[in-house]
Amino acid sequence: MYSKIQVVFDAAEPEKLPNSGGLRWATSPSPRPRGSPAGGIRADAGIPEEDFEVASRIDPAGEGPRLYFRHVPEGKTAKNRVHLDISVADRHVRGEARKQLVSEHVERLFEAGASLAWRTDDVRGSSVTLYDPEGNEFCVH
Repeated sequence: MYSKIQVVFDAAEPEKLPNSGGLRWATSPSPRPRGSPAGGIRADAGIPEEDFEVASRIDPAGEGPRLYFRHVPEGKTAKNRVHLDISVADRHVRGEARKQLVSEHVERLFEAGASLAWRTDDVRGSSVTLYDPEGNEFCVH
């Protein structure tokens, strides 16, 4: 049996989130081109056309799930129950070399709008938990 996973993020400004989330993935075409009929359950529920705005990213290697960022009118109200873990190196890179890669990636994310939640350095390595501009948590390790 085949199952393909897409990870969906609700957002006030979906275009801002993919770049601040630490991914170097390719832009994916919108599943519904702008200006095409909305249709489906959202249209039936009376959700306005502007609420269909989305941004999405795909893994250039074709290995990871598609990430889909969609507009919703309400803001975030609680801690994420699910979050992304972004690994900046394979499991063979350890110690100071891995810590350096994590630090460099985190600096790029700060420039893209992410902010620090907390850092963890222990025997397992270095991990940094960040917030995207809308307060969603994700980890870089």
